[in-house]
Amino acid sequence: MSDKTAAVKEALSRLVLPDGGDLISRDMIRALTIEGDSVRFVIEAPSPEIAGQMEPLRRAAEAAVGQVPGVAAVSAVLTAHGPAAAPPKLKFGGHAKPQEGVMKPAGVKTILAVGSGKGGVGKSTVSSNLAVALARAGKSVGLLDADIHGPSQPRMFGLTDKPASPDGKTIIPLKAHGVTVMSIGSMLAEDKAVVWRGPMLMGALQQMLMQVDWGNLDVLVVDLPPGTGDVQLSLCQKSEVAGAIVVSTPQDVALLDARKALDAFATLETRVLGLIENMAVFTCPHCGEDSHIFGHGGVAAEAAKLGVPLLAQLPIDLDTRLGGDGGQPIALGDSPMAEAYAQLADRLIKGGIV
Repeated sequence: MSDKTAAVKEALSRLVLPDGGDLISRDMIRALTIEGDSVRFVIEAPSPEIAGQMEPLRRAAEAAVGQVPGVAAVSAVLTAHGPAAAPPKLKFGGHAKPQEGVMKPAGVKTILAVGSGKGGVGKSTVSSNLAVALARAGKSVGLLDADIHGPSQPRMFGLTDKPASPDGKTIIPLKAHGVTVMSIGSMLAEDKAVVWRGPMLMGALQQMLMQVDWGNLDVLVVDLPPGTGDVQLSLCQKSEVAGAIVVSTPQDVALLDARKALDAFATLETRVLGLIENMAVFTCPHCGEDSHIFGHGGVAAEAAKLGVPLLAQLPIDLDTRLGGDGGQPIALGDSPMAEAYAQLADRLIKGGIV
């Protein structure tokens, strides 16, 4: 700080405010500029109302600085904080807008879809833990919750904030456990139903892919809704999906629907990377006996029949359920289940998918 600047600030500090303090101690001086023998500065009032009463103080500040040796000209301007402007409102949903070319988010290298033929087989649990495992393996990972009617990823990641939108167009996603997460569940109250027809689902998918500032990602994991509906159709036809993983339980009813999901991906010319058998076995914590509650080996047999890899066989696990409900995916720890997800992530990385 030059001697003249110090002298100017010392002169301003002698002007005591009615409610205590002075212009310097209350940090009300902005844009102090000294050029030769000319001094300019701004006095920033706490509000426009207070600024309207500070004209005598402004004149006194000019006079005080004008007494500083070497100062011949002084200009002081009053300004004030106004009420914060309301941020532009983001319109979410609506019909998809016409778009040339594929839906490929800038900075995203690979899109990986996780689907299932029916609900309740643990597809979202697999998606969340796979995303965390990939992040722990050193990859930059995003997770798009495309299950628009039944979003669960905000709960599984412990997210309670709402994504921001600085301009009413760009969406700033949330982050947790090393994963960038976007879900319509973060835009609405947790108990609010999404009652939308197909065109609005497509609009929401387009927004979550193309308006979200994903940053630079090695992989974007897309948690698809169950079944073979509009979201699967639009994602696979209009974006560059590197491959899909199908999750099923071993029971025949689940496998019937899993086969339909596999056929849908084949119809859409989307490569199936493999199957995951979830809830494959339950080990009693008291006696240690294994029980195959949902049958045994059905997914493994289906994978062999179709000639696609069986990527993992995951048991029914209480800690996995508790972690999902509590916003702490099991893959964050060092349990056998965390190791299973780490192995799944490693398999995708070594296979060149991610």
